[in-house]
Amino acid sequence: MVARPRIAVVGSANIDLTTFTDRFPKPGETIFGQRFDLGFGGKGANQAAAARLCGADVFMVARVGSDLFGPATIENFKKLGIDASHVKQVEGLSSGVAPIFVEPNGQNRILVVKGANDALKAADVDAAAETLKTAHCIVLQFEIPLETVYYTIAFARKQGIRCILNPAPGQPVDMGALTGLDYFVPNESEAETITGIAVRNVEDAKKCAEKLVAGGIRHVIITLGANGSLLAGGALSEHVPPFAVKSIDSTGAGDAFIGSFAVFLAEGVPEREAVRRANLYAALSTTGVGTQKSFYDRRRFDAEWAVRGRN
Repeated sequence: MVARPRIAVVGSANIDLTTFTDRFPKPGETIFGQRFDLGFGGKGANQAAAARLCGADVFMVARVGSDLFGPATIENFKKLGIDASHVKQVEGLSSGVAPIFVEPNGQNRILVVKGANDALKAADVDAAAETLKTAHCIVLQFEIPLETVYYTIAFARKQGIRCILNPAPGQPVDMGALTGLDYFVPNESEAETITGIAVRNVEDAKKCAEKLVAGGIRHVIITLGANGSLLAGGALSEHVPPFAVKSIDSTGAGDAFIGSFAVFLAEGVPEREAVRRANLYAALSTTGVGTQKSFYDRRRFDAEWAVRGRN
C-alpha cells in the first residue's frame, strides 16, 4: 500500500466556458441563456485536480497557449498544489477551450478546441521522463495527439508503471498500441465509437468490454453515468452500482472518476472497491457547478464514504 501516491497526468488543459440554458437554439436562432460560468478544465487537468484533491502528489505534462489563459492555467495548477514544471506555453497557439452547454437536468454537450494541446509531442514526454519514472500511475486522455498517447503507454509499459487511458473524446484507435494497457476507461458513447457496439444498458456494456479485453487490454471500466459502471478483465465482468445524488451538472464527472480511481488504486484499495469509491466521487461532483470547482477534497469525500460506502 502506498501512503501518498504519485500520479502523473500527460494530457490536456483547457478553459471551460459553461452556459446554462433551458433549451438549445435551433439553427439560425438566438436565445438567452440562464447563466454563465468560466473555469479551468481540460480532461487532463481535471483528472489531475481530482487526484490532487484526493490526496496524491500530482504532476502534469501539458502545453498551453501564448494567450492570457496560458499563465492563468499554470498558476491554477500551482494553487492546487500540482507540479507544473512540465507545463509550457507554446508561442503562436491559443490555449485549449471548451464551450459547454448544460440543460436543466444536468445533461451537457461540449465542443473542444484543442489549441496548444495538439502541440504536446513524444519529445515532451522524453523531457519529463525522469519525473514520470517516479510515478505510481500515469493517466492519459485523447485531447492530445494519439501518437503522444501511444508513445506514453509504451513508456509506461517499459518502466513497469500502471497506466490508465481515458479514450475521450472517442475516436478510432490502433488497438495494437494498447496491448497490455492496464486500464481502459471509456463512457458509453466512447466505447461505441471505438468498438462499434452500441452501449444502451449493462448487457451491452459487458459485450463491449469483452471485445476490448479480447483485443489485449488487461482491464476495462465502462462508466455508465447515473447507472454506475461496468468492470471487466480476464474472466470478470461485473456491474458496479451507482450512488444516488441530486445532480445539477454532470460536466467533469468522468474526469472525477478517473482521477479518484487512480489514487484509490495506488493506495492499495481492492479494485472493485476502488471503482465503487470512484463511482461515489464522480456522483458527488455532479452536485456542484463546473468541473474542478465541483470536486470534493479528501476530507469531505471520506465523510460521505463513511456513511454511504457501508451500503
